[in-house]
This record gives sequence, C-alpha cells and structure tokens, in this order.
Amino acid sequence: LRWSDRVEDYRTEVLGLVKAQQVKNSVIVPTGAKGCFICKQMPSNASREEMQAEGIRCYKTFIRGLLDITDNRRGDEIIPPQNVVRHDGDDPYLVVAADKGTATFSDIANGLAEEYGFWLGDAFASGGSQGYDHKGMGITAKGAWESVKRHFREFGVNTQTDEFTVVGIGDMSGDVFGNGMLLSETIQLVAAFNHLHIFVDPNPDAAKSFKERERMFALPRSTWADYDTKLMSKGGGIFSRSAKSIDISPEIAKRFDITEKRLSPNELLGYILRARVDMVWNGGIGTYVKGTAESHADVGDKANDSIRINGNELRCKVLGEGGNLGFTQLGRVEFAKTGGAANTDFIDNAGGVDCSDHEVNIKILLNSVVEQGDLTVKQRNQILEDMTDEVSDLVLTNNYRQAQALSIAKVHAQESLDDYIRLMNSLEKQGKLDPALEYLPTEGDLRSRVKDGGQLTRPELSVLISYAKIDIKQALVDSWLTEDKTIQYEMTGAFPASLVEKYPAGVFEHRMRKEIVANQIANDIANRMGITFAFNLKSVTGLGYTEIAAAYLCARTIFDVKAQWRAIEGLDNQVPNAVQVEMMRDVIRLLTRTTYWLLRNHGDALASETLMSGYQEEISGLIHNAEALGEVVPDSRWRTKFDRYVEAGVPNDLAAYCAASESLYWMLDIVDIAGEQGAAIDVVANCYFGLGSQLDLIWLDDQLREYAPASHWQARAAVGYRVELDGEQHRLCKGVLAASGSSAVEKLDAWMADREGQIERWQSNLADIKASSLDDSAIFAVALSALSELR
Repeated sequence: LRWSDRVEDYRTEVLGLVKAQQVKNSVIVPTGAKGCFICKQMPSNASREEMQAEGIRCYKTFIRGLLDITDNRRGDEIIPPQNVVRHDGDDPYLVVAADKGTATFSDIANGLAEEYGFWLGDAFASGGSQGYDHKGMGITAKGAWESVKRHFREFGVNTQTDEFTVVGIGDMSGDVFGNGMLLSETIQLVAAFNHLHIFVDPNPDAAKSFKERERMFALPRSTWADYDTKLMSKGGGIFSRSAKSIDISPEIAKRFDITEKRLSPNELLGYILRARVDMVWNGGIGTYVKGTAESHADVGDKANDSIRINGNELRCKVLGEGGNLGFTQLGRVEFAKTGGAANTDFIDNAGGVDCSDHEVNIKILLNSVVEQGDLTVKQRNQILEDMTDEVSDLVLTNNYRQAQALSIAKVHAQESLDDYIRLMNSLEKQGKLDPALEYLPTEGDLRSRVKDGGQLTRPELSVLISYAKIDIKQALVDSWLTEDKTIQYEMTGAFPASLVEKYPAGVFEHRMRKEIVANQIANDIANRMGITFAFNLKSVTGLGYTEIAAAYLCARTIFDVKAQWRAIEGLDNQVPNAVQVEMMRDVIRLLTRTTYWLLRNHGDALASETLMSGYQEEISGLIHNAEALGEVVPDSRWRTKFDRYVEAGVPNDLAAYCAASESLYWMLDIVDIAGEQGAAIDVVANCYFGLGSQLDLIWLDDQLREYAPASHWQARAAVGYRVELDGEQHRLCKGVLAASGSSAVEKLDAWMADREGQIERWQSNLADIKASSLDDSAIFAVALSALSELR
C-alpha cells in the first residue's frame, strides 16, 4: 500500500505497480494487488508533522475500507462481513505490506485489525515493531543483489572481489539505494542522483568511497550534500539540480564522453544515464528509461520527461532494479536486445514482498501457539527476532534461484522456441495472460526476431516464468497433492529450520498449509526445471499439473537432486558459469525423463514413500560415488564429459553424477528388470548397458535427444520414439538375461550368437541410417521397427 505524491497521474503509477505486483506475487502465497492513496485535502503550507498526520488519516480510511468488506475467521468458522453482498467464495486471507510512504504504518494497520477483531492480529501488516524491518535487514537490496551477482558472474566478474563502475539512482538515506551501495566494497560509484542533487566522482577510490557511503547511511537523514568532497577524485563534485548550469571538469567530461564545457543539470543527467559503466543501480523513485516506440505520455511520469532516455541508449552492461518502475518493460527489452543484462523490477526486488510473506506465515503459526497457551507474546517476539537471519536466507535463496532459472531459460529458449510460443498461446487462450498488456512479442514478431539472430530476452522470460508459476500454483492449491501427508514435507522449506524443529505440529497444521505447499512446489518446479517443463509434459501426457508435480517430486527424491543442485550452486565463482549451467541442464534432463517414466510406469503410486525408497536404496550408492558408478556404467557413456568437468574444477563425485545423468535414468529400468527377474543389479546393468553398446542403441538415443524438431508434433513424435526405444531395450535385456551363461558377458555373447542374422540386418539398417540426414523423424520409426525384429 503506497502513499503516492503523484497527484496528477497516480492512476498510471498504481497501474504499473499492480502489474509488477501480480507477477511478483508468483513467489509468495497471496495472489495480491497494489493499493495507492493520495491526500486530496492536505493543509496549505503544512508542516512535516501535519502532512504525516493527514497521511495517517487517509491510510486508516483505506485500511478500514478493506477490513469492512473482508471475511473474518473464528477458529475454523468463516464470518462474512455485515451488510456486504458477496459474489465470490470465502476468503479471509488479507494482509497488508508497506510501500513508499507507509513503511512506518504497519503498527497502525495492526491496531485497526485488532479493533476489528480480525483473525490475523499483528500478522495483518508485516514489518511493524514486532516484525521484520526491511531496511534494517536490507532485504530488498540484498535480494536484487543476487540478480546483480549473477549478471556479473556471467560476464566473468565477481562483484565481491573485483572493482566495477556504477551509476546510481537514489541516495544513501534510502533503503534500497543505501543498502545496495553497501553490498560490495569494490563498487566504484562514479555518479548518482536524486531529486535534489547530482553526485559525480569520476575516478573514485573504492575503499574510501565505501567507508564514506557507510558513514552517510548511518546518518538520520543524509543527502548527497553530506558527502565529504575531500574524499572525491579530481574534478568531482556535488551539484544542485536547481542550478542554472554546471561547469564540466575535464575529468567529468572524459568519464561521460562530454564535449560541452557547461551543461544544465538535466543535460548532465542525460549523459550520466548514457554512461559507459558496468551497472546502473536503481534505488530511487521515477522512470528514467523507456522504449523507443513509447512516448513520455505512455510512461506517465511527467516529472522526469526531460531526463528520460531510450533503452537502446544505455551503454552499461547491467541493470540492477532494487526499486520499482525505474525502467519501462519495453525499455528493458530494448536494452536486452543490445546485449545488456536485465531481468525486471518484480524479479530483482521480490525480496521485500517475500520477506513479508514469510513474516505473516510465521506469525500465523506462532500466534496459534500463543492462543493455545504454550507461548507468551514476549516469547513469540523473541523467537521472531532470533530467526531474522534464517528468514533472510530463505528469501535470498528464492531471489538467487529465480535469477538462476532465467539464465537456464535463456539458453533453453534458443533451442526450443516453439515450447514458449505454445505456452504463451495456451495461457492467452485460457484468459490467463494478455501478451499485449505484458509487452510480449507476437508469434510472428518473435519468429522474425529469431531469424535476425535474436530470441526471447530475460525481461520477457521474467514475465513468462511468473505466469508459469501462477498457473501451476492455481492448479495445485485445491488438489489432493496439498493434502497428501507424504507431500506435505514441502512445507518445511517455507519456514526457518529452527521453527520446524521446535514446532513441527504447528508447521503441518498451518491454516495456510495448502497454499504454502502449492506455492513451494510451483516455485521449485519452475525455478529448477524451467518455464515450459510442466506445460510440455501436460501436452504430451494429457495429465494434469497435480500428477506431473507428484512425479517430479518423486524423481527429485530418488536422485537426491536437492543436495546435488546445492552442490552445483556451491561452485559459484569457482568454475565457469557456463559449466554450472551445463551441469544443471544435465540434471534437468535426468529429472524430465524420470518424471515422464514415472508417469507412464507408476502413475497410480506417485506419492508413495515405498516407491521412492525402493529406487533410492538401489541407486543411492551410484549417485554419490564416482568409483561405484564406474563399476556399473561403461566409461564410454560418461567419462569424456566427466573429465571435462573435473578439468574445470568440479569435484569428482559431482562431476560423475552430472556426466552420467542420462545413464542414471536407465537405472530405473534396470532396477525394475532386476526385481522382475530376481537378478543382481550389477548383472542386469552389465547386460543392459552392454546390449546398448553392442547394438549402438546409445548412438540412436543420442540422435533422438539431439534431434531438432521443426514442429510441436515432431517433438511429440521424438518423445514417443524415445519411449519406444526404452521399451525395446527393456524387452531385449530380459531376453539376454534368459540366455545361457554365468556372467553378463557370456549371456550377451550367447544371445547375440542366437540372432546373428537378425543382428546383421540391424547393423546394415543402422549403417544406412547413419549415412542419412537425420532431419526427418520417420527415420527413427524405421530404426525402431528394425530393432523390434531382434526380440
């Protein structure tokens, strides 16, 4: 809820904010909205105290208006508001988060909730005196910094050890700007501005300027005028934005490519925004970058019309969006098309709203314990304070993984554009997405862009990942999955570990448990598996998101993916980013094939602990030990990639896990065959993989995996062929096990000798296929038909 000072265009402001909020809320439980109010009857020449009092009066009116029409709760009973006609279902879940102008109003809102007897108590408005102070935690800036670190890491720069240049929007008294500019001691802040001043330090000393920013941040109400100019580099200065003109020093001219000797403040700001620096960090108010095709009227921020530039004029490498609305979506896309690194404001600065969501859900849990008499309010408050760092870690992990998911999606979108087009078309057809409103390209525009060497940009992918999460979450929230006891362990990831340990019953009996479970699963699927994973499986199998999510969770458990994924993340700044992304894509392929396999083979037992533990027992020894893996899986299937990973600095066992991911998938089939035939796992594995090598089935599977379908239908055909190939290998392996011989090698030799003629025909067919251009999926149908003759 924002106290707007844009009296003339607050509607435009809140429209932009609500669009950001809707997609930002993909990481939290509520679906959410954005509130905004202005003070129409502010006394003339009002003092600061009088203005604050009027703002609080308006704020209270707004909050009362919300509570007047909101359902309440008494235990499990829903109490509708009096004298209100309801056209929707029961919904007592209303929470309020602070925004510009209302950061200190949370206690006021909670007082009103108490006055109304609203069931959430002081969980109604987050960030109050007994909540998490976002500025004190620096959580919004820290969350955005996770995106910044990833952008720079992909450029080969470590923001925590390497110096880099920054232009900033804001000042050190601000939460997002101030906290952000203290997150690295190697920042060279060459310029910054707010509504009063322009700060320019053309060649700053990183260490000295960091300490000075730190001093200013600690002041009660600092401005750039408080900066000690003796610490600035030669030619720098603090300039008033109300000055008629500014003399440009040679150092400033060189830093910002200025030829004039004197500029107006706004002209200087234009040069600063166009500076050749490593990053522009937005932690202020206003919109400063738009798309070329947009007019200033389209932007709706009149105060900055004379400063605003176009996205293709930015010459920085990275945009860091700690604040909202600093850039229009078309401006971001235009910048990204020039090679710049940017997400969106709702991705970068989601940390604040995520922190509020954690606070609310924790308070709901602890308040129920207080109501039961097992905890005093004073003890509850101490527990909240003690968990501050744990809550921060949970929030920052979400920010980190969203930025990571966009990096993976950017690579995937280059290869599988049709998947994204189909997802957009499907969401639009269902009325869940308005591509024009979200500034997404039409199918024709996108295909034309790809022809010219372009692709979906990170800002566009940011929109799509949010909608994908929302779509999955809505499908799961009222499904059997959120009520299943085996699946509800997903709840634990939404709370600090110390709280789960102390109040496990409170976690699993949480009043918002269904919503939290759905939210956790939807975020995990989209962040780890990508934007189109669930939608593609839904299209191929005809099953719903509930079954797909259950199979995915089962696959994730069988292959201990959470631990392996964390290990890959732990290699940040130790191995090249491209190597990490490749390893993650290895794991994604393993999970994709396993999820599909489980849907086909165990669709009626997807939430079964017995199912998961049965495969885990047989496979766990392989996935954590490179030496054990080598004894079961032939070197030819994984050793080359393994060696490359190890050379890049990846630990042996992790390198083996990722390099052998395709072969690990086949271990599921091997475990099943061993169970059916009563044979030892190693014998079955040797027969299975030996058969694959002798008949060149590895090559055929690789061709199917690398096949680039020209349409969705060819893609579905390729999936079907891989399934059929798996089935043929399963049947052939059982035949080999039935052959004479005491070892796998003897059994395989005997089986092949019995089929010498058929194998010659197979090899002849395979030779013809290898000599052909594999651009027609019909070739695979022929190959599989020939393979079936070997049974």
